[in-house]
Amino acid sequence: MDDQLKELMQELGNAINESLSDSERIAAAIGEIKRAGYDVFLVLEATIGFNKRDEDSEDEEVVEGEEAAPAPTPRVSASGKIKWTSQDHKFLRALKISVDDESR
Repeated sequence: MDDQLKELMQELGNAINESLSDSERIAAAIGEIKRAGYDVFLVLEATIGFNKRDEDSEDEEVVEGEEAAPAPTPRVSASGKIKWTSQDHKFLRALKISVDDESR
């Protein structure tokens, strides 16, 4: 993994942490739990995936998600065939959907 991607990932982590710590709604909910006599331990898990785009690809192929990835976005070639990425195929296989090899 290159240094630029590591730096961008760190920035994303900092942005997520900052948004959670600045959330008045989260602070209020935690405050209510504490007032009810409980200690609060907040652990969040996020899965963030990165795919390097092909040189000729115009669409962004970064997939983010906690439990399920967003639906695939097919690209259509000049010949009208759908071009699926490996991430698209992985997502569809998880849903038990097969795709013809001709559409790759």
